[in-house]
Amino acid sequence: MWRFVAPAFEGRYRTIMFDFVGAGGSDLSAYDPRRYSSLDGYATDVIDVVRALDLHDVIFVGHSVSAMIGVLAAAREPDRFGTLVMVAPSPRYIDDDAYVGGFSEQDIEDLLVSLESNYLGWSSAMAPVIMGNPDRPELGAELTASFCRTDPEIQKRFARATFLSDNRSDLGQVKLPALVLQCSDDPIAPDCVGEYVHAEIPGSTLTRLTATGHCPNLSAPAETVAAIAAFLNKSPGPGV
Repeated sequence: MWRFVAPAFEGRYRTIMFDFVGAGGSDLSAYDPRRYSSLDGYATDVIDVVRALDLHDVIFVGHSVSAMIGVLAAAREPDRFGTLVMVAPSPRYIDDDAYVGGFSEQDIEDLLVSLESNYLGWSSAMAPVIMGNPDRPELGAELTASFCRTDPEIQKRFARATFLSDNRSDLGQVKLPALVLQCSDDPIAPDCVGEYVHAEIPGSTLTRLTATGHCPNLSAPAETVAAIAAFLNKSPGPGV
C-alpha cells in the first residue's frame, strides 16, 4: 500500500514497512483475538517493531485507523517517537453530540452486520467506495483484492475494533510535531474530522489534499509525498 510513497524517502531516511499481525505477510499463528480486540493490541505491534530494531526519533506514518494506532504507540513510548504523519485519520467514526465522525450508530451497526453475513460481498461493494476515484476502477479493484486476501474472521474483528473505537481523548496527549493530511471528498474521514484532529493536537499542521477518496497513498502518491516532505523539511534531522 505504500509502494508509491516509501521510495521517495529512502535516500534520506531508514524506511520500515510492516504488516500488522493478521494482515499481509504477517505470521497468522501470532494472531490473538483478545490482544487484537482493541487498537491497543496493534499499538503493541508498533512498539514491538520499534524495540526490536532499537529505533529512536521515529517518524511514524499511519493511514486511516493506523494514524490512531501511532498516537497510542507514541504515548506509550514517547522517548522513541519524534513525529507523527497522519494520513486521513479519524479518532471516532460514530457521530456523538456535537462531534461529527461521518456515521450514525445505525450506519456502523449495519456495516458490521453486513461484514458478518457476507464479508466478500461487503469487500467488493465497499472497497471502491472507500477508494473513491471511480474513473480509475483499477484502484478499487486493488483495495478489494487486499481485503479479500485477509482472513475474513480476522478482518471482521479488526473492523469492529476500528469502527467502534474512540480515541478523541488521546489526541490532546500528543506532544510531538504532527501532520494531518486531509483528503477531499473522503467518505470515511470527512473534512470536519481532519479539522477536529488538527484542533485537538496542539501545534499540529493540517494540509488539505486535492486527492479524493480515502487512500491518497495509492490514488495520489506524488501529492502525498510532496506534502509529507514539505512538513519534514521544516525540521530536518535523522529519522525512521
